[in-house]
Amino acid sequence: MTQPAQHLFSYYPYWAECFGTAPFLPMSREEMDVLGWDSCDVILVTGDAYVDHPSFGMAVLGRLLEAQGFRVGIIAQPDWNNPEEFKKLGKPNLYFGVTAGNMDSLINKYTADLKVRSDDAYTPHGEPGKRPDRAVIVYSQKCRQVYKDVPIVIGGIEASLRRIAQYDYWSNQIRRSVLIDSGADILLYGNAERALVELTHALAEGKTLDDLQDLRGTAVVRDATPAGWSEVDSTRIDWPGHIDQIPNPYEMKDTENMSCSTNGTSGDSAEGADDVMPVKIVPMPLQRKAGLDPDKTCIRLPSFEKVRNDSALYAHASRVLHQEANPYNARPLIQKHGHQEVWINPPPIPLETDEMDSVFGFAYQRVPHPSYGDAKIPAYDMIRFSVNIMRGCFGGCTFCSITEHEGRIIQNRSQESILHELEEIRDKVPGFTGTISDLGGPTANMYRLHCKSETILKSCRRLSCVFPGICKNLETSHEHTTALYRAARKIPGIKRIAIASGLRYDLAVRDPEYVRELVTHHVGGLLKIAPEHTEENVLNKMMKPGMGTYDAFKKMFDRFSKEAGKEQYLVPYFIAAHPGSENKDMMNLALWLKRQKMRVDQVQTFYPSPMSLATAMYHSERDPLHRMSYKSDKIYIPRDLNQRRLQKAFLRYHDPKNWPLLRQALKDMGRTDLIGSGPKALIPAEEEAVLRNTPRPGFAKNSKAGVRNKRPVRKPR
Repeated sequence: MTQPAQHLFSYYPYWAECFGTAPFLPMSREEMDVLGWDSCDVILVTGDAYVDHPSFGMAVLGRLLEAQGFRVGIIAQPDWNNPEEFKKLGKPNLYFGVTAGNMDSLINKYTADLKVRSDDAYTPHGEPGKRPDRAVIVYSQKCRQVYKDVPIVIGGIEASLRRIAQYDYWSNQIRRSVLIDSGADILLYGNAERALVELTHALAEGKTLDDLQDLRGTAVVRDATPAGWSEVDSTRIDWPGHIDQIPNPYEMKDTENMSCSTNGTSGDSAEGADDVMPVKIVPMPLQRKAGLDPDKTCIRLPSFEKVRNDSALYAHASRVLHQEANPYNARPLIQKHGHQEVWINPPPIPLETDEMDSVFGFAYQRVPHPSYGDAKIPAYDMIRFSVNIMRGCFGGCTFCSITEHEGRIIQNRSQESILHELEEIRDKVPGFTGTISDLGGPTANMYRLHCKSETILKSCRRLSCVFPGICKNLETSHEHTTALYRAARKIPGIKRIAIASGLRYDLAVRDPEYVRELVTHHVGGLLKIAPEHTEENVLNKMMKPGMGTYDAFKKMFDRFSKEAGKEQYLVPYFIAAHPGSENKDMMNLALWLKRQKMRVDQVQTFYPSPMSLATAMYHSERDPLHRMSYKSDKIYIPRDLNQRRLQKAFLRYHDPKNWPLLRQALKDMGRTDLIGSGPKALIPAEEEAVLRNTPRPGFAKNSKAGVRNKRPVRKPR
């Protein structure tokens, strides 16, 4: 049974609280001297510039530890080729905390087509090259090099999404858990406040990391499964043959055919039996009759070596990981890496509202560290007038990693806390003119949405609360969000509040009053939404709603815009080259765009980020959302660079640069009827294209049409 979590602020403060609150967490020995510190208790090493703002992870965790009484220093974007950079604050008394920053270092550096980006939004002046590839590994190794006896704690999104063996798009191979490769002592995944506070106080009391092997929200390396535990072999789920009929504990009862199977002939428990000897090893189909103690049962995933060599087992392991994500029923996972065992403890218990309020209510300066001078940090400029009102996402989109990192349970701030932050922005942030750029989070409209039944919540293993349809147990009223918008607009000095976070429109249509409020007061002409695709077979692999829901929302949006006397447009986002998306699917999407008179300029190609279910599809060519076996049909993967470019070209069918590529593709597909000048044609014939691109006498290219081209969505002339 899950034990209640200790309140985040119930720990007795560490003795160093007498130093009080630092204006900024120190980044140099000179700053430490001014504060009267002889040393730091914790030193945080990050790949981002230090911005003292609640949208930057190191600022949040640093201020949290400071509130617990610890002295925290920050080493931001160190030169990883110079060991002295990691010694500039001295030796930490407790540990180094290492993160790549707010983004995975490889996603930060490379595009989906593996091209090097020209800038880094989390660096002064946007300068690229200020962090290494695989920053968590590099920083950890440098910390170990300079102070061999200091514990190393890794976390942040790069570590979180690489906590088990994972497919690495950049090297096109399965890599080991980052905990193994970095040589760190412990990994904290997700939003790690609970684990971080408990770990830090325990170390300060003289405990060792060996005493903290069962800390929720962490991954550790063990020699073997602990004595007294039972080990369930995950590869025995849905064993081929007559055993398929045995009830599957991973089955989504509300979703047809949403169970997982593999048909390996042996589990990992048989490999290295001399090294791993728990009390009981139980094949999964027999576990319901085994009378296992749920508090002493772990799930053995296929080993790193097996998932590296067998893509079906990789897809299976990914599915099991995702279905062991509910903090109230998840069991520890164990995965063998050579002679070592990576042990993944269950996720942390979500923060309560008063804990969230405290975390966001620290004395943040809300500006970059003074050492950066007047340098512009693009990521800060983007969020400095925005407010995060919640965490988590229960959408479960297969291509997105938010759920894997922050969890499916929404963690909310109180309205009072949010309104107070709006006042802080008004009074403290330089350059504020009265406009709040965003009031949202991972999504715009999941604030205070929750499961109606605590009992159901604590037993549920669904991957999504809104796919294939909205769960009947989900509270979908947006009354709290609507009330928040209305209260926020009443604050003196707040002239306008935009909603820039992505809107989950399948939820919004359940509450027309919310849509009316949003459209009337918080849409500045354009509203971002993300249908992602139009074709059902692709949407199903994305775990996204069908286009009927989009149509219903658009009608509602247009009606309320007209009632408000506003000319407003939806800005739809689409993904090219998603697993399962064939050329004909992209062609149909392009035809839909043309029928809608949309010319979409902001498009993206599928990016296989670590740990997502869509990445498991990309690597394995199998769909882990459905029953799997080695005989399962493989799904189409647009993997080749030319295939990916073609699919992206369909999204931008209106761009003359794409017409030669699309012409050849349509010919190959036997769809020459879509080439020409007729009303049903998608692109012009070659001779027509020449005429279209020939400037007419007296026609200036830089006319108003050029201005319209800058809009994300526009109607063709």
